Amino acid sequence: MKIISSAFENNTALPSKYTCEGEGFNPPLSFSEIPELTKSLVLIVDDPDAPIQTFVHWILYNMDPKTNEIKENSIVQSALRGKTSIENNLNYFAPCPPSGTHRYFFRLYALDTMLDLENPDAIELEEKMKEHILDKAELIGLYSKK
Repeated sequence: MKIISSAFENNTALPSKYTCEGEGFNPPLSFSEIPELTKSLVLIVDDPDAPIQTFVHWILYNMDPKTNEIKENSIVQSALRGKTSIENNLNYFAPCPPSGTHRYFFRLYALDTMLDLENPDAIELEEKMKEHILDKAELIGLYSKK
């Protein structure tokens, strides 16, 4: 399984357009080689370099397994949204590190089930899906505020 972006390569800088110093849009993402038995896809975007704990920027789950892209500044119609680290936020939260270079992990999971959850946080989501992961792919973007 693969996840790529036309906006940046793996382990390279995120363009400022997709951060708090730009428009704050989600970057375009493309998915390929989804396992045949996949019932749903999950996307978790987080920053493990945040000062206190991993900061969750975006959660999409129960995406149709036929989904092969997320366009810039959009959401997949079939997707449900989980909680980010910002209270009451279910939308993409643009990277905005306090200092230094941070890594932003875009993790795509193929599951053998749909998840019966309502706006979970990352911990709840990961717990529910851990026995159902068929495959996983990740893309890392780097960013430091100017």
